Amino acid sequence: MARIQISHLTFAYDGSPDLIFDDASFQIDTDWKLGFVGRNGRGKTTLLRILMGELDGHGAVSSPVALDYFPFPIKTPDSTPLDIAANMDPDGQIWRFMKEIACLDVADDVLARPFATLSGGEQAKVLLAALFAQEHHFLLIDEPTNHLDLAGRQVVSRYLNGKKGFILVSHDRAFLDGCVDHILSINRATIDVQKGNFSSWEENKRRQDQFELEKNEHLKQDIRKLKEAARRIASWSDAVEETKIGHGACDRGAIGAKAAKMMRHSKAVETRRNREIEEKEKLLKNIEKSDDLKIFPQRHPVSRLAECREVNIAYDGRTILSSLSFEIHNGDILALTGPNGCGKSSVLKLLSGEIAPSSGTARLASGLVLSIVPQQAVLTGSLRDFIQENSIDETLFKTILRKLDFKREQFEKDMASFSAGQKKKVLIARSLCQSAHLYLWDEPLNYIDVLSRMQIERLIAQFHPTMVLVEHDQAFIDHTATRTLALKGER
Repeated sequence: MARIQISHLTFAYDGSPDLIFDDASFQIDTDWKLGFVGRNGRGKTTLLRILMGELDGHGAVSSPVALDYFPFPIKTPDSTPLDIAANMDPDGQIWRFMKEIACLDVADDVLARPFATLSGGEQAKVLLAALFAQEHHFLLIDEPTNHLDLAGRQVVSRYLNGKKGFILVSHDRAFLDGCVDHILSINRATIDVQKGNFSSWEENKRRQDQFELEKNEHLKQDIRKLKEAARRIASWSDAVEETKIGHGACDRGAIGAKAAKMMRHSKAVETRRNREIEEKEKLLKNIEKSDDLKIFPQRHPVSRLAECREVNIAYDGRTILSSLSFEIHNGDILALTGPNGCGKSSVLKLLSGEIAPSSGTARLASGLVLSIVPQQAVLTGSLRDFIQENSIDETLFKTILRKLDFKREQFEKDMASFSAGQKKKVLIARSLCQSAHLYLWDEPLNYIDVLSRMQIERLIAQFHPTMVLVEHDQAFIDHTATRTLALKGER
C-alpha cells in the first residue's frame, strides 16, 4: 500500500497576508476512498491544485502514483466521448472506457454526440469514466455533484463505492456516506484524517467539539497560569542580572555566571511554556462555530399564495412542462424534484413572473413580496456596492456572512475573487435580509459547505418561511421540505 505524503506544507496566495496552510503534515494511502470536507474558503481546491503541481507551497509533497484531476478541460468541445477516451489511452484499450461508462447509466447515443451538447451530468459521468479507465492513477475529484440531479448522484455514489484510490470533494452528506471510507477535514486550526464515512466523522466531530467546549474554561485558566509562570521565570533572571550593578564588594563574575545560567533555564522553560500555550490555544480555536441564522418571513393575509391549473410551459416551440397543477399556502416548504432538464427552474421563473405559461392558469396573491436566490449570478465589485444596489441592511448582511464563516478581511475584497461557495453565500445572505412572503431558491446549496447547509436547515426548521426550492441534496430535502413536487419532464 503506497502513501501520498504532505510534510510541513505552508501556502499563501501572492499578495495575500492570509495563510491557507500553515505547517500542515498528513499522509494518504493510495487505496483509500477519501472524502474531503471543510468550510468554503478553507483551501480544499487549493490543496488539490498543490497536489497536482499547479501551485507551489513551502514544504514537501510526494506521491508514488500519477495524479489526475476532475474535472479536466476538453480542448475540442466537438469531440465525442469515444474520441476523448481514445486520446487519453494511446494504447487503444477503449474497452476499459466502455466498461466504466456502462456502470454509470449513460445512454448509448451519448457516446457519439459532441461533448459540448451533453448535459452537465452526462459530461461529469464521461469524464469520470475516462479517468477511471486509466490504471494506477489516483484521482482528485472536485465537487462532481454540482451538475448531477438526485438520481445521478445516487448512480455516481454507487459507482465510486466500487472504486478505490481517490480524494472526493463534496458537500452532499448522503453522497459521501455512500462511497467513502475515510474523511480528510480542514478544520479551523488543524487538518485531520479519520477512518469512516461522513456520518461517523460528524459524530466524532460533535463529541470533540463538546469536549473542547466543556474544557474551554479550564484551558483558559491553564493558559493564564502558563503565561504568568513564563513571565515570573523571566523576571527571576532579570532580577539576578540586576545585582551585578550597584556599589560595594561583590563577585560580579559569579553573579554574571549565575544570571546567565538562570537566563538559559528561563528561556528553556519559557519556550516550553509557549509551546504548551500555543497547543492549548489551538484547541480553543478548533471548535467549529455555526451560529444560528435568522430570517424575517412575512405571513400574507391570504392563505393561498400561488395557484397553477393545467399549466403548460414551452420554449421555442418545445414543451418543457404540461398539465402542471399545484398550490402554495402560507407555511409550505415545497421542494421541486426530478431529473435535470425536467423544468424545475422553469416553475420558479413562472412563480417569479419571469415567464408566462403557454397555456393554463397561473395566479399569484395580490401584493406578494418575493425573495429569490438564483441558480447562477455574476458577482463582481465590492460588498458595499452590492449592499446599496440591493437596499439591504449592511449590519445584518455582514452578520449573516460572519455566521457563515466569512472572515472580516473578505469584506474588503472584490467579489470576483470569492470562491464559488462564498458567492453563493452572498446570494443567500441577501435573501435572508429580505422580509418576504415567498422565498424562491434555485439550487441554493451548490458549492455550499456541509456545516453551512446544516445552519440553513436549522434556520428553515426554526422560522418556517414559505418557500419553493430546487435542490438535489436528499438529506437537506428530508430535513426541510413539508411537501415535494416530483417533475418528470413534460409531465
